[in-house]
Amino acid sequence: MKTGGQLIVEALEANGTDRIFCVPGESYLAVLDALHDSDIRTIVCRQEGGAAMMADCQGRLTGRPGVCFVTRGPGATNASAGVHIAMQDSVPMILFIGQIASHAKYREAFQEVDYHAFFGDIAKWVVEIDDAARIPELVTRAFAVATSGRPGPVIVSLPEDMLVSEVEAPQALPFTPVETRPGDAELNQLEKLLGEAKRPFVILGGTRWSEDAVAHMRQIAEDWALPVGVSFRRQMLFDHCHENYAGDVGIGLNPKLATAIREADLILLVGGRFGEMPSSDYTLMKSPYPDQKLVHVHVDANELGRVYRPTLAINASPSAFVEAFASRKPKTAPVWASETKQRHADYLAWSTPPKTGPGAVQMGPIMDYLEGVLPEDAIICNGAGNFATWMHRFHRFRRFNTQAAPTSGSMGYGVPAGVGAKSVFPDREVIVWAGDGDFLMHGQEFATAVQYDLPVIVVILNNGIYGTIRMHQEREYPGRVSGTSLKNPDFAAYARAFGGHGETVESTNAFAPAFERARTSGKPAIIEIRLDPEAITPARTLTDIREKR
Repeated sequence: MKTGGQLIVEALEANGTDRIFCVPGESYLAVLDALHDSDIRTIVCRQEGGAAMMADCQGRLTGRPGVCFVTRGPGATNASAGVHIAMQDSVPMILFIGQIASHAKYREAFQEVDYHAFFGDIAKWVVEIDDAARIPELVTRAFAVATSGRPGPVIVSLPEDMLVSEVEAPQALPFTPVETRPGDAELNQLEKLLGEAKRPFVILGGTRWSEDAVAHMRQIAEDWALPVGVSFRRQMLFDHCHENYAGDVGIGLNPKLATAIREADLILLVGGRFGEMPSSDYTLMKSPYPDQKLVHVHVDANELGRVYRPTLAINASPSAFVEAFASRKPKTAPVWASETKQRHADYLAWSTPPKTGPGAVQMGPIMDYLEGVLPEDAIICNGAGNFATWMHRFHRFRRFNTQAAPTSGSMGYGVPAGVGAKSVFPDREVIVWAGDGDFLMHGQEFATAVQYDLPVIVVILNNGIYGTIRMHQEREYPGRVSGTSLKNPDFAAYARAFGGHGETVESTNAFAPAFERARTSGKPAIIEIRLDPEAITPARTLTDIREKR
């Protein structure tokens, strides 16, 4: 006889869970008690949204579900920000919620929420376990649902009376991974389409990739001389210094890259959905009928033809597809090889930082410095805002599993993601790239980094405004500032108050020594860069935007 709490922990162990992220609650004390005797590491966070984002980051970087525990009501609703990220980004995650006791349901009891209704549109599956004897079955199913097809978040509700009930139950067994592979007929048709093409272009995106898959994709690109772009915030899928790399297909993309995609006669879209952001509001590839021939490879059959009508639809995971197609070679030398080289040259020019700009701190030289000192396996985490442009455009990602950033554009993701990444990969350097508004959404998770001795380095670009919104505001309502100004703390002092290392940078030359001090401190660190708000993008100032409306 075992309690529901014990059975939950045994099911987690059976499915390979090595850590959970949580904010404790009395609604799942029985699980916390069972974790006391488990080898599963429990990382206690400061807010449920941050805990869910840490779990998302683990799922994003490992391909196995990140696991988060929160309490009912406000705990669960706080965590919904991380659930939405995982859903839009196709990341496997499981959120366990301590629920009210069964006898109190449907009475609007203390902190009662209907989780099927609340999470129904932003999760793959929502389940409430009423019978503890079914825990092995339903928890293992949660792992299977989170990872199969298009990955995503699963919600498991745990009534507190169920968790303390004692039952006999079968031993939990691990979930069985499911792979979807392409058929020979589809690969033959793709070969034919490539043979007929004059200007093909490849766009990589989505999840279900691996280091081996990235290597297979590089081989395909080399064999077929294909220009390769990566979708918004999926930049770790192709080496940016490789001669076939053409750039990232995201917000504010290179105009030459946009032209190349629009003028392509064949697009091979592997793994991604090519949603609103990477498609430039569905203009690079028109919906529902693209001007280009489209070969869409996606692991979820429901995505094929949902937004774009493909010439060829291949229902397969990216990993399985590239493994199968890597053995196919062109019968003649590709006629587009010279254009592929030009696409890479265009990318190199686009990703070279400017040397000057408004204010005492120039971000271009700082980006040059970071490119020289960051190891290839450094993990870059960020939330959302104009500040991210500096890293997305000018950092050259070289290796798989080095980027954790929300394609959903959710602010506040960087700090909890950095904590999650450093807990999973303690021997790798983790850099959090944040704006001032972005940081303060979940900046309190810096305390979690300190508590668990996770020396992430947080770089805050502080311009005293919600920069992205101010940029749009100045374009649409020039000179009429409303609701976008911020009064910020001393971020270096904030770091020291938590027991971390703090630095303030007010000139370009001060950044390098500040970064090295942060590195050698051995502590979680914050480097605040006091940036002129005029430096709103690498190419434009607020004055430019206001005057050229």
